[in-house]
Amino acid sequence: MNLPAFETPPHRTTASEDAALARIRGWLSERCGIYYPARKDALLAQRLWRVARSFGHADLAQLSEALLSTSRTDVQLAVMHAASTNHTYFFREPEVLKSFAMTVLPDLARHGEIRIWSAAASTGDEAYTIAILAAETLGPEVLSRLRILGTDISEPVVARAEIGVFPARQFAQTDAAVLKRYFEPTGIEQYRVRDQIRATCTFRRMNLKAQPYPFSKRFNAVFCRNILYYFEQPDQVATLEAIYDSTEPGGWLVTSVTESIRDLSTRWQPVCTGIYRKPA
Repeated sequence: MNLPAFETPPHRTTASEDAALARIRGWLSERCGIYYPARKDALLAQRLWRVARSFGHADLAQLSEALLSTSRTDVQLAVMHAASTNHTYFFREPEVLKSFAMTVLPDLARHGEIRIWSAAASTGDEAYTIAILAAETLGPEVLSRLRILGTDISEPVVARAEIGVFPARQFAQTDAAVLKRYFEPTGIEQYRVRDQIRATCTFRRMNLKAQPYPFSKRFNAVFCRNILYYFEQPDQVATLEAIYDSTEPGGWLVTSVTESIRDLSTRWQPVCTGIYRKPA
């Protein structure tokens, strides 16, 4: 089936397509912890068709065969990237960020080195937002001892995060004065993060399901936002517990306002909406 690049793939009509989609969905769950319920089959299929076309595959059955071949890491990375959602922007969920600035940052200020992990960093908006919040709340001198690690399962978005250039649409929630202070215009409706903020952030590809995590030092705070609802409950708990073990005593966890973990059996103690703490 040769589809023009601009054409939307047809609805699946064959048992082989259904079986291929099920195999890919199972691989995503087992390998990455990414859960797609059956009601989102159409969305997943549309994303996977783009991957299939890019590799010259005639259908999802061929794509699934390549995916399950251990030698095709290029296909595996492409499927991971297509399945993960990377819609993000600066200063997302200001309610949680305000709580972080008022409750968490004053506590972190007492540390000589401040280590923060953005566990689903996407294109880096969150990591850079954290650095800006720290500078705005604690003063620009804090940047010299601030270390932020941003990780994501998608190699392309990690590469974009490292470049640090963003389109204007990702600043819809950013105060104009903050935009001017921490970014410089580059190109048409694009902005580059300034060096003093860029220097605090490092980005790496990482699969949150690959546990235990390989960190030699624990973090003072971890952001894990807008990712848990892509996991099934056992993977949610396992991820939160692995993050707990990677956080120092008295450390903090920041989640999304739409992702309460209060009903999950974890060791994190709730503080306020979206903020949790590991006992000291």
